[in-house]
Amino acid sequence: MFKIIVELFFLVIIQAAITPFIRRLAFVLGAVDIPNKRRVNKKPMPTLGGLGIFVTFNIGAFILLRDQFPTHEAFSILLGSSVIVLTGIIDDIMELKPRQKMLGIFIGALVIYFLAGIKMNVLNLPFLNKQINLGWWSLPITIFWILALTNAVDLIDGLDGLADGVSMISLITMGIVGYFFLHTGQLYIPIGCFMLAACLLGFLPYNFHPAKIFLGDTGALYIGFMIAVFSLKGLKNVTFISLLVPVTILGVPITDTIYAMIRRKLNNRPVSQADKHHLHHQLMKMGLTHRQTVLTIYALSLIFSFISLLFLLSPMWGMWVLIAGLAVALEFFVESIGLLGEKYKPLMNLTQKLINSRSKKDPTVEVWHLGQDKPEQLKKKKKD
Repeated sequence: MFKIIVELFFLVIIQAAITPFIRRLAFVLGAVDIPNKRRVNKKPMPTLGGLGIFVTFNIGAFILLRDQFPTHEAFSILLGSSVIVLTGIIDDIMELKPRQKMLGIFIGALVIYFLAGIKMNVLNLPFLNKQINLGWWSLPITIFWILALTNAVDLIDGLDGLADGVSMISLITMGIVGYFFLHTGQLYIPIGCFMLAACLLGFLPYNFHPAKIFLGDTGALYIGFMIAVFSLKGLKNVTFISLLVPVTILGVPITDTIYAMIRRKLNNRPVSQADKHHLHHQLMKMGLTHRQTVLTIYALSLIFSFISLLFLLSPMWGMWVLIAGLAVALEFFVESIGLLGEKYKPLMNLTQKLINSRSKKDPTVEVWHLGQDKPEQLKKKKKD
């Protein structure tokens, strides 16, 4: 185990050393992010950062920690992820259409399903003690899972260091869960999570605000794809808890993606059309600086990760309490920052109505707006 830890630190050093060369290569290839109305960066920024992460991870998988990975799966994942990285490189250089990017991810997912044999096969229903063989549904469900998680990480890559840090927190949590809780007998899955997290750690100093290089779609797609593949290994025979844990760990990018889709549908816009109303955009509109916004989302990601660990330690009734509490808290947060628009505040409005109705029934409850003088009748009652 000590040898693995040392080699993980070595991967951090390799990533830190290789990134400046990838930065120069990005300028040579023309993979540069030009500022526009949708971008946060104010000057041209080299992308392709994900290429270095891809190279470093595979140095670990095929050289440093070769004995930890089964040959067939390792080469199959390499082939599938190569399709993703190639798609990202082309997009960073010449900007592909959303459908073209989806096609690249779809091909990579097919490689994982058919060649690597990583898929969802069986669904275990909670409380009923029944198993459902997914049969031919295994293919579309597996493909959807990979497409969804890959795009979720891609969508959250909007600020310096944001996708890098959130993904690193998620991968470390997935590694902990895989090592201590799932007991799949496949140690290389948590090791793979820690390896990719080590690569992201080595890249973070170059990517944190003010960034010197972006992940680009090369990096965001590759990281999302690998997270999807690693999580699938724990979902081969899906239980409620095994499905819930990775979804909760990736709560930040998944929440942002789901609400982005809902927001665009409500505004009669194509789901694939980009906008500036994502989680990080809304936090910055509230007055947070670039770094404060990123650190706030890091904190949210840590909260989601901590809750995912509580799921594994809680009895069934405690898990349902956690789910209900998380859903209510998440809805309050989404409404408070206006993720679906300033007018969408059903839960906050309902809470306000309950408070107002309570104040009418009980006149001793003192309610007035902040910044206004206390009502005269309340002043009199206090004197009496």
